[in-house]
Amino acid sequence: MDFSDPKRKPRYLSKILMVALLTAMCVVMLTQPPCHRRTPSVLTVGAVYSTLVSRSFLQDNLSRGNMGAIKVNRIFAENAFDAVMHFAAVAYVGESTLEPLRYYHNITSNTLVVLEAMAAHNVRTLIYSSTCATYGEPEKMPITEETPQFPINPYGKAKKMAEDIILDFSKSKKSDMAVMILRYFNVIGSDPEGRLGEAPKPELREHGRISGACFDAALGIIPGLKVKGTDYETPDGTCVRDYIDVTDLVDAHVKALNKAERGKVGIYNVGTGKGRSVKEFVEACKKATGVDIKVDYFSRRPGDYAEVYSDPARINNELNWTAQHTDLMESLRVAWTWQKKHRSGYGSPQAMVL
Repeated sequence: MDFSDPKRKPRYLSKILMVALLTAMCVVMLTQPPCHRRTPSVLTVGAVYSTLVSRSFLQDNLSRGNMGAIKVNRIFAENAFDAVMHFAAVAYVGESTLEPLRYYHNITSNTLVVLEAMAAHNVRTLIYSSTCATYGEPEKMPITEETPQFPINPYGKAKKMAEDIILDFSKSKKSDMAVMILRYFNVIGSDPEGRLGEAPKPELREHGRISGACFDAALGIIPGLKVKGTDYETPDGTCVRDYIDVTDLVDAHVKALNKAERGKVGIYNVGTGKGRSVKEFVEACKKATGVDIKVDYFSRRPGDYAEVYSDPARINNELNWTAQHTDLMESLRVAWTWQKKHRSGYGSPQAMVL
């Protein structure tokens, strides 16, 4: 492991590149050429889609309890951080209904570990990756940050618990925290420069995201796409989601970090404000891949909800952030480019002939 200088030094950055895939690893960052103001040295907890411009790199799985706590404290003791970006989480709704305890431990308990380490080492800025799953099934759309949170699956419940812990800690006189909570909607896309993409482990494919399933079907890894649920109260009977490109997610985190203020909490929905149905998504995937993917329809997946899309007005106004990559087919085309070259995930790149 290559750690940054343990003595705190001023660092100057022109831009920070970072994003998250919701899995459980750790990564630290970062410096770029000088500019006229200082930006924080940041510990990033969680996996990333895009390469971080960095002088130091650290990797650690926090899903195993006490050893994870020891490692986190050692990381803080050996380095000087001004902020933490906490991306780490297991993040499959269906799997969370089958293994709820794992989700509460990985998401909620490990967030407590990170907060305790931050408190012990006087790190006062936290950017936390949360989820629209904390809202459950709201009575009306679009979802604002004031929409009541009633999560309906263990993934959403674990994330809300983590949010509550963070908010309670931020209110205590001892904390003096700068907190930004970003509630993602459905992340899609890939690093536009083709360096990294989404590659879940084989055993997680059944619980994975629709984009991964579409690509697997297009690659012939699976015989076809299974769409679960066609009787929802939506225009075409399939789930409606707000799909946010990972490149826009990078920008949201950079702007959240730049706007974080001690003693204040910011909570923001990160989405496009437009819902797309699963059937629309599948048609866009067929066009992006050029493959006439076979589609089979099944009963609903446990823990899913019918319709979720955001009202991004607050993040637009307060952070000057707006989703720029809103062409669904183009986001899928960029991700497909990586998938074609990496049929074995992060093994050796492979060319593919269709």
